[in-house]
Amino acid sequence: MVMMPPRAYAFIGLNIVRILSIISLILVFSSNIVTLVHDVKAVNSFMEAGKVASTGVSASSGNATIEALQDFDYITGSTVPNQPAGAFWAVLNRLFIIGQTVVLILSEIGWPSKFFTRFFPVLGKEFGLGALGTIQMFLGAAILSHRVDTFTLVSAFFMFSLGCLNVLLGLIFREGAKSKRSVTSWREHAKSALPTHVGPVDIRPMVNAGERYMSGKGGALSEAWGSPPPFVKNLHTGSTTTSDGKTEKSQFSGLGFGRQGEKAAASKGFLISKPVESLPKYAPPRPNQGL
Repeated sequence: MVMMPPRAYAFIGLNIVRILSIISLILVFSSNIVTLVHDVKAVNSFMEAGKVASTGVSASSGNATIEALQDFDYITGSTVPNQPAGAFWAVLNRLFIIGQTVVLILSEIGWPSKFFTRFFPVLGKEFGLGALGTIQMFLGAAILSHRVDTFTLVSAFFMFSLGCLNVLLGLIFREGAKSKRSVTSWREHAKSALPTHVGPVDIRPMVNAGERYMSGKGGALSEAWGSPPPFVKNLHTGSTTTSDGKTEKSQFSGLGFGRQGEKAAASKGFLISKPVESLPKYAPPRPNQGL
């Protein structure tokens, strides 16, 4: 069995928690939409029942029915409190929860990263999973604090559990949690383990061919190796190659840097002057060597 490095296990584990977190957020998003629809229907039914009671034949029986309806703390079959503007705040609360779940899903996906880095840094790449888990716990507690249906209850409890797990992972991995589970950072780490530069070009075969040609001096070795490249010919004969491909003989070819080269340079007007000997002012005068 091939053992993977510890970083691979951390990458797989964090991404499993990431997928489960996205699933829990999607479930909470769906369940809150369902609850919102049920609340609106329950509020409409409650208002219709109040209108029917107020338009009854007997005023006393109608007033009794309205008082009976007002005794309930919550509207029947909903999570809306039976108080002034209760329906408004209940609907607004559900819309806030739906909006927050959308933001958390996008932060888990990591898109758009620049938006979160600039406007919501705690959900960006520079922070860990602690803030994400805390928000999930707050949302789960807000949903579970009301009497809801089974689907919403299970979804909220599942998200609350994932929020606790994200807080724990945030304490363990701290700010490096999101970078450890990122697919792009994993690819960059894999590329860094491989060489990303090309080494120098091996020119030894060309140099060896030139040396063998020069040692052969146009004999059997030159015939065996064929015609040498132009720069080898220039090294051997002391000539230069012009831009049009013609080869010209250099005027100082074969003279080197010895006495012959100095004579050839002097005949062309190029003289080498020797520096004048000088002594520092504090040095004693040199004795006359002729005496």
